[in-house]
Amino acid sequence: FISAYAMCAGEAAVADLSFAAKHAALVSMGEMLPARRARGPNEPGGLSFGHLSDIIQTSRTSQDPAKIALEVVGAGCMLYDQIWLGSYMSGGVGFTQYATAAYTDDILDNNGYYDVDYINDKYNGAANLGTDNKVKATLDVVKDIATESTLYGIETYEKFPTALEDHFGGSQRATVLAAAAGVACALGTANANAGLSGWYLSMYLHKEAWGRLG
Repeated sequence: FISAYAMCAGEAAVADLSFAAKHAALVSMGEMLPARRARGPNEPGGLSFGHLSDIIQTSRTSQDPAKIALEVVGAGCMLYDQIWLGSYMSGGVGFTQYATAAYTDDILDNNGYYDVDYINDKYNGAANLGTDNKVKATLDVVKDIATESTLYGIETYEKFPTALEDHFGGSQRATVLAAAAGVACALGTANANAGLSGWYLSMYLHKEAWGRLG
């Protein structure tokens, strides 16, 4: 099985995994992962984030920046968290719950739309679609947007206990809060690194507020 399906030693050659591995050899899903993460050729994790964003075609029909971003987040959670991390990497240990928190209700949506309104009010429409309306990606801007987004999300969880019950794991809440902050920073600045910095800052703020992430 290992040689037939190009799998690393130790993987369970169950029917669905072997089926997927065999057919993945025929259709190229992505580039090779960094050696420290690669378990075999042609894994879905090798599909770059930039390509995934282009694959999601919501921007062709919608002028809603929050909806466009949320569609990409949903697809990313499905591909990277559920399929790649959940099935390929860990063998299915709860990543479904971890990933679906981002797209099976309107908690992240609510935070995202709040962030768009906040950015547009404070930075003169910087969250709207466009190229000449963005605010410069500075540390102060990232700190402001990511902090506002994360605090709003934390307050929402505390205000509505059923939201905490829905996202019952700390990792779920951390993902949703950080995704909102990252999306907001990226929308306002058109800078992916600013979005990533907003994601990381959100994690620190979350831990400071609640003492833990998981």
